[in-house]
Amino acid sequence: MVERNATSRRSRRTPKPLDRTRLNDLALAYVARFATSAGKLRTYLNRKLRERGWDGEEGPDIDGLVGKFVDRGYVDDRGFGRMKASGLLARGYGARRVDETLRSAGIDERLRDELAPAEREARQAAVSLARRRRFGPFGIVHEDEPVEERHKRREKQLAAMVRAGHTFAHAQAVLSARDESALDEWLEEGEETGPTTGTTA
Repeated sequence: MVERNATSRRSRRTPKPLDRTRLNDLALAYVARFATSAGKLRTYLNRKLRERGWDGEEGPDIDGLVGKFVDRGYVDDRGFGRMKASGLLARGYGARRVDETLRSAGIDERLRDELAPAEREARQAAVSLARRRRFGPFGIVHEDEPVEERHKRREKQLAAMVRAGHTFAHAQAVLSARDESALDEWLEEGEETGPTTGTTA
């Protein structure tokens, strides 16, 4: 009796192999729960297929299913990419981090280029990070701080900004600003410049 109950519990816990209907249901549940890209949906379905196996008469057509969801508007790479990019910039991440995140989500290069932040947006993100982390002119300066310690602190701040996806030039400009007014002028200079790049040069 105990053995039969244990077997019954195991059978309930073991998910059935996928077929066309179950695969479609999984995809519907995923896009209903998460804002996603075609690439992320494809990755999710392939993972579920590896975990559960396939029981359909014909082989799984994951690309066809993803394409159907794109055509119906359930998945929108442009909308997803714009949302992700805006969120990252608002949190102070730079253009390179935006590009890396979109690439990992399966967004193609052409669309990533279209969604790349403009120069003003990239500069504003760098300033936002500095303000949040109290870098550069937002930090507290101790007049008696040894020059060597001040240099080390600046190098750490520079490295942190580059790791966050900002170009070396942007990080250096923010950290070198004498005060917030100078940063405002620097932001205004970025108004007439086009999209920034994700390089660190």
